[in-house]
Amino acid sequence: MSRNRTIGLFLLVTLLFGSGFPAVKTGLSFIPPLLFAAARSYLASAVLLVYVGVTTEYWYPRSRRDLTAVFAGGLFLVGGTGIGFVAQQFITAGVAAIIFSLAPIITAVLAWPLLPAERLAGRDYAGVLLGFVGIAVVIRPDPASLLDPELVGKLLFFGALVIVELGAVLIRRSRTSMPIPALTGWMMMLGGTVHIVIAFAVGESIASIQPTPLAVAMVIYLSVFIGVFGLVAYLVLMGEVGPLKANLTTYLTPIVALAIGVVLLGESIQLLTLVGFGIIVAGFVLLESREISAELIKYRSLYR
Repeated sequence: MSRNRTIGLFLLVTLLFGSGFPAVKTGLSFIPPLLFAAARSYLASAVLLVYVGVTTEYWYPRSRRDLTAVFAGGLFLVGGTGIGFVAQQFITAGVAAIIFSLAPIITAVLAWPLLPAERLAGRDYAGVLLGFVGIAVVIRPDPASLLDPELVGKLLFFGALVIVELGAVLIRRSRTSMPIPALTGWMMMLGGTVHIVIAFAVGESIASIQPTPLAVAMVIYLSVFIGVFGLVAYLVLMGEVGPLKANLTTYLTPIVALAIGVVLLGESIQLLTLVGFGIIVAGFVLLESREISAELIKYRSLYR
């Protein structure tokens, strides 16, 4: 992949994922969260499956590994996002994006028992600990106000993130050879079904949807631009440059989300939340310090 294309993909993923949190927050004014998540997932699935059905013969699961990846992705990676939609009713887009920045550290913890080649060692433990200190600063759990809506939202979003990252690890564990767009399409279909089932179980009603032009625009944006182009672009980027560089987008998306939230949604952010974000970033740097050092050595050798 050329340098310009890599940079373009990196910027595209950062902007799309960063704008996703404000888009969800906006759409929640018109659509119940789980039905919103379902609409996003089904539309993204339809676009992807039509595309792969036209362009490739390998558009459906062909092996046990493929099925394992689809079920892991649908039930956890996509299914877990529904909880994130619920959580964003109570927290700002910026806070949601900052909690999301813990994703690489959670992935490392979950990969430890599930992916033998990715064991934690040495300073990795300190990086993980620092990351969780950062998220504790962001969430700031208070036993005296456990039912505070903002705290509930933060905890729900954290729980959703753990479920989503479990799905990502299980997909890697499956070692599927299914093309990324096809895998994503089937994951989205199953995940949308999970959202629908839970939505009706908790009493969400189709009658409560307000199909305004802005609501429709948010569903289309989250489905086509983020659920299709964004997710596929991220997976392609990770496959080309590796998880370390791809995960750097995770630490730029909160900046995009914060900027959009402040300018367009009138949100504010507490200084202590930004401090927590800085601690999470420091934990990631410590966790990936060996890989970062190797990359710096490689780049220094290129420019000598």
